[in-house]
Amino acid sequence: MPEQKSEVRLEEKLKLLPALPGVYLFKDEKGKVIYVGKAISLKNRVRSYFTGQQSSPKTQVLVKKIRDLDYLVTDSEVEALILESNLIKKHKPKYNIRLMDDKNYPYLRVTVQEKFPRLEMVRSVKRDGARYFGPYTNVGALHETLRLLKRVFPLRSCKQKDFSKQERACLNAHIKRCAAPCQGLISEADYRKMIEEVILFLEGRQEKLAKTLKKRMQEAAKRLDFEKAAELRDQLQAVENVIEKQKIVSTSREDYDVLHYARANHIACVQLFFVRSGKVSGGDHFLLEGLQGTEDAEILPAFLKQYYHRAEFIPPQLILPEKVEEQEVLETWLKEKRGSKVVLTVPQRGHKKELLALGAKNARENLQRESRIREEKERQEEKALQELADYLGLSRPLQRMECYDISNIQGREAVASMVVFEKGRANPSAYRRFKIKTVEGPDDFASMAEVIRRRFSNAQSGNPRFLPLPDLVVVDGGKGQLSAVCGVMRELGYGDIPAVGLAKQEEWVFMEGKSDPLILPRDSQGLYLLQRIRDEAHRFAITYHRLLRGKRNLLSVLDEIPGLGPKRKAALLKHFQLSLQKIRQASLEELEQVEGLGKKAAWQIWNYFQVQEEV
Repeated sequence: MPEQKSEVRLEEKLKLLPALPGVYLFKDEKGKVIYVGKAISLKNRVRSYFTGQQSSPKTQVLVKKIRDLDYLVTDSEVEALILESNLIKKHKPKYNIRLMDDKNYPYLRVTVQEKFPRLEMVRSVKRDGARYFGPYTNVGALHETLRLLKRVFPLRSCKQKDFSKQERACLNAHIKRCAAPCQGLISEADYRKMIEEVILFLEGRQEKLAKTLKKRMQEAAKRLDFEKAAELRDQLQAVENVIEKQKIVSTSREDYDVLHYARANHIACVQLFFVRSGKVSGGDHFLLEGLQGTEDAEILPAFLKQYYHRAEFIPPQLILPEKVEEQEVLETWLKEKRGSKVVLTVPQRGHKKELLALGAKNARENLQRESRIREEKERQEEKALQELADYLGLSRPLQRMECYDISNIQGREAVASMVVFEKGRANPSAYRRFKIKTVEGPDDFASMAEVIRRRFSNAQSGNPRFLPLPDLVVVDGGKGQLSAVCGVMRELGYGDIPAVGLAKQEEWVFMEGKSDPLILPRDSQGLYLLQRIRDEAHRFAITYHRLLRGKRNLLSVLDEIPGLGPKRKAALLKHFQLSLQKIRQASLEELEQVEGLGKKAAWQIWNYFQVQEEV
């Protein structure tokens, strides 16, 4: 009956689709987004899925899974492309080609919005006025770049904002690794020059930087400032060493990126070379997944949209091995991002063609290496699951494991976590967290019983967020916690699901009905798997506990500000993402931009924190 209702709802939505550009989202029976696409005409594109016009095996499988759809209208196809990239990154749909683990790729950030900027590695890009470089897949190479820059340029690493002269310089200043702006040893103008040189280096313009350093060194020598000249000489030598390692591919001093790819089954590897001023200044490779049933021609467009959507620098040319679909739309979008023309070209001969061939070779090598790593990891995971099942005497395979942990401080802000491992791997989308509602004070046994009752009661009622059921329940604790869990599971009719407790101190495994613990070998893959899921549950619980504690502390501070009611507090918290530091540092103009706050309330908040700073 529910399926019939969803089919009726889907048919009604199909009839109402507008003939406008936009993005569509297909959902499965659980309401999960399984595919995101864009269209010049939503009406024509979306309906084509259901009229037999889509012939690929992948699309046929997708259509069978669709139970609902949403759509968003945009002003142009370029806007639709941008929105599509955002939504793919957010939902990670099963049937889209996806850039693997892109949220974990690090960036280098230069905090140019600060009086004396810093250079640091970060994991996400924010609209904070800073300059970002990346993303980098090779973290080792990134750390090496960071070490080189900090050795060549004495940038500050502290996070202080007050640069009135400090009593003592830090250790970095003593060993000449910091220019010590807090001691007044460098002017803001000179420090800015140094930052501009760092940016030249990160943009791949090392030759231009080398010329600048050489000129400054000669000027210092003419002034008889030999100490400064020697410092600049060392910097120049370090930069020239980097230049020597770069391969010259063109005398035209062009800037462009070269992209090629290799594919094996359901994953692909895209190899990038970054050519700056005619030299290969670097390279990187990226993996894509979700290629089941897709054509090779879909790989590059998917990568271009997802990678350059978040890339901080876009060159005027992208060199590709083949023409891509939607080339005009992609060039228009890239032009808007760069601020000037961007061309996608397929060279037929010359050094660019040779560089493409080198890219193809690297893509194949990287894909083979990554495939071997994945195969070995899968073998280890299968071994761990089989070992654990054998040790516990289980007949059925451990497809899904759930682990629970409690976190509190003397019973305050008590929370619990549920983490899920499927086939030996963490599945964060299935994680759940709970606030403890019925237990007073620090009682881990009662708290664990409450959480298990809520989890399996939700499953009983058919709540899709708590399905499917686990093959094994793991609790962080010993006999007491395990007994509380098993009692509730039997009461609710789930006593046939095995449960174990893992005690931290000795890493003993407790099983119901057995007085003595099971002691797994220290080098057992099964024990490593239990430890991983237990540690992940602990991390997830602690993270949630800190979030609630921080929110409570923030609310207590906001309660002290006069004229700030519940609605304005909610608007303030939403706008500044629950961050007291962001609210404290916000200017009066930024506070006035908060929806529903008003100028008077904004001034009261700003004034409150100004007074606090003075005190």
